[in-house]
Amino acid sequence: MARPTKVEICEVGPRDGLQAEKYFVPTDDKIRLINKLINAGMPKIEFSSFVSPRAVPQLADVEEVLVGLDRTKGCTLAALVPNAKGATRAVAAGVDEIIVFMSASESHNMKNVNRTVDESLAGFEEVARIADDAGIPVHGAIATALGCPFEGDVPVTQLEYIARHYRDFGFIGVGFGDTTGMATPPVVQRAVRHIQDVIPELPITLHFHNTRGIGLVNVLVGLDEGVSHYDASFGGMGGCPFAPKATGNICTEDLVYMLHEMGIETGIDLLKMVGVAHDVEQVMGRELPGQVMKAGPRLQLHELEEVATAAG
Repeated sequence: MARPTKVEICEVGPRDGLQAEKYFVPTDDKIRLINKLINAGMPKIEFSSFVSPRAVPQLADVEEVLVGLDRTKGCTLAALVPNAKGATRAVAAGVDEIIVFMSASESHNMKNVNRTVDESLAGFEEVARIADDAGIPVHGAIATALGCPFEGDVPVTQLEYIARHYRDFGFIGVGFGDTTGMATPPVVQRAVRHIQDVIPELPITLHFHNTRGIGLVNVLVGLDEGVSHYDASFGGMGGCPFAPKATGNICTEDLVYMLHEMGIETGIDLLKMVGVAHDVEQVMGRELPGQVMKAGPRLQLHELEEVATAAG
């Protein structure tokens, strides 16, 4: 499979990065940061989630955030919804795309949404109907798709079972979520190839975490398998609150930098994206794990006078 020459990145930081934070980011800050992402050329942003404010208070301002976003530049503004109630709210608010999510494993799905796999799928059928009536596309995500912290390896047949339902519901794609960073190159290759073989009409998105330091390595495997859609988070923020030892997503700026160095187009201005990451760091009041935001691009040269000369 030839590597794609262009990749679409979905920025998930405003949702995945903020959902587990103890500090509530003010609505005005969220709007400002997301609009800067749009201005940087981000083609798609998972800007928030229509979940219960009691469950995720950090995202309780989802409607207010959407009202303040710049919708003139063609960026797809997507929101996560857990059920039909969330889908109804998302439709009323006027989102561009709905994302539903469930876990591949029964144990994590119970922890995450307190439902069995089949119960989640049954609920998504109603979400699909609500979205279809409103003319809004739905994308289906699968958490723990590349490894479950409670059950270990996830059979590719389980991914196929869920993905076939997504296809039958009319969803526009399936996302494989590496919720606790358990993915390795062979795991990624096996999962992607299986779904491409059995449901080739359903585009795949890969959502990696960098828990064990090989998130971008797994992206390279996805590229070699022809996958052209990836999720990432500004500064490398994120992590599932219902999975042990979960750390952040792969970093958006680091991913953009790697892709551009490989000659793969993203449509994203790297330096503007680095600026967003620095802004997020200031808002959060702590250092974020992103690397390019610290070092800059490799050909960002420095004046000799900036660096001390060795003595002796």
